[in-house]
Amino acid sequence: MTLLPHSGLGAWAALPFFEQRLPQIEARLESEERPFLPPAPQVFAALERSQPDDVEVVILGQDPYPTPGHAHGFAFSAAADVRPLPRSLANIYKEMQADLGVCPDTADLRFLADQGVLLLNTVLSVPAGDAGGHRLLGWQDLTSQVLQRLSDRPRAYLLWGAQAQKAAAGVDPADNLKLASAHPSPLSARRGFFGSRPFSRTNVWLQANDRNAINWANQRGKL
Repeated sequence: MTLLPHSGLGAWAALPFFEQRLPQIEARLESEERPFLPPAPQVFAALERSQPDDVEVVILGQDPYPTPGHAHGFAFSAAADVRPLPRSLANIYKEMQADLGVCPDTADLRFLADQGVLLLNTVLSVPAGDAGGHRLLGWQDLTSQVLQRLSDRPRAYLLWGAQAQKAAAGVDPADNLKLASAHPSPLSARRGFFGSRPFSRTNVWLQANDRNAINWANQRGKL
């Protein structure tokens, strides 16, 4: 029995990471004295919900929210009943409101995954209360393989912050839409995230390439 269930990965299961690297990460997690987040069955939730051929947009996060009850396996997303909103997510909604005139009603972004938005953290676990505490486990190998798998056709990449931009350095801007800006955290959002209009710009690109726009707010009205 594996520590991190991943039977629902579908096509992602063919990535070498799951055979070559994951056992080492599981061994490290088994020796971890602190509880880690998200709960083990949700660690690969973003990949399970968004199969490779369905992905139109990639948003790369850093690592899961370290507050118990927040992280559920999707970058920047949290459980629907989380209040107040995590601070980075609150800034994302502020920018979305400025860009589109609407934003979601809750912290749960899983509706975006159902439209082809892969919400993937570059590190998939975190010790409770210790942001960045698992950044050296080797999760970045999975990110690299996911992005390589998605290089088969043009996609949109929303890269907020240096970590996401470094992870996606190999994504060809000639073939793909790469929107890079500061991270939406309170420490950096005013350094270029606010005013970057990533949501409307992504939709313009998608529609120009004969693809469906994303309903970013899960509401009727502006996309």
